[in-house]
Amino acid sequence: MDGFMLVLALAALPAAGNFLGGVAAELFHVSERALSLALHLAAGIVLAVVGLELMPEALKATAPWVPILAFVGGGLFFIGIERAIGFIQGRLESSEQAAGPLAIFSGVSLDLFSDGIMIGTATVLNPALGFLLALGQVPADLPEGFAAVATLRRAGIRRRTRVLMALGFTVPILLGAAIGYFALREAPEILTLSVLALTGGALTSVVVEEMITEAHESKTSRLEPVFLTGGFALFALVSVYVGG
Repeated sequence: MDGFMLVLALAALPAAGNFLGGVAAELFHVSERALSLALHLAAGIVLAVVGLELMPEALKATAPWVPILAFVGGGLFFIGIERAIGFIQGRLESSEQAAGPLAIFSGVSLDLFSDGIMIGTATVLNPALGFLLALGQVPADLPEGFAAVATLRRAGIRRRTRVLMALGFTVPILLGAAIGYFALREAPEILTLSVLALTGGALTSVVVEEMITEAHESKTSRLEPVFLTGGFALFALVSVYVGG
């Protein structure tokens, strides 16, 4: 059980970051440009997690083509989840205003669940890798939580509901971490590495199709590329000077 408690403790780091980002959105006025910059910063960090840690680790497999196919499968997994969310929204009998918060909650929950799977799986392979990925996700989940609650606030959702939803984001990451740990601790290494790659594919799809798209729906800033590359560089620093 010591290993499991470690996994939960590591998953709690990005969960706390996400919640603190939501708290910041409650305390401060959020402009559309600030929201866009926060999403670009988060996107850069997530891309760095995939490019600098997940895929290099996954490609250490004896048959690298398997994790590569799993990476593509992550994109297909994202499509399936996206369609499932759309189906649920279409079945809602409530107003369109209520469907918006569901979409936000579902999208952030999917990303956090993927984070949990990634942390649980990586910790099975190497606790140091799990710690690095968990630590690297904190600065990504801060702006993500900020953006999610700011969007809910702009949509006119009550504060109590916003706070409950922000707290609820803890559940998918802890659940994902538990699944990643228990399902894969006895699994062959090729399967564990493939799950890492599949998670990387899903996260890449989330960044391109959701985070960047949402960031460009509001007022934009010329600094967006700087925040995107800055987010990538921030995780690179963590990877080199903390993980190294």
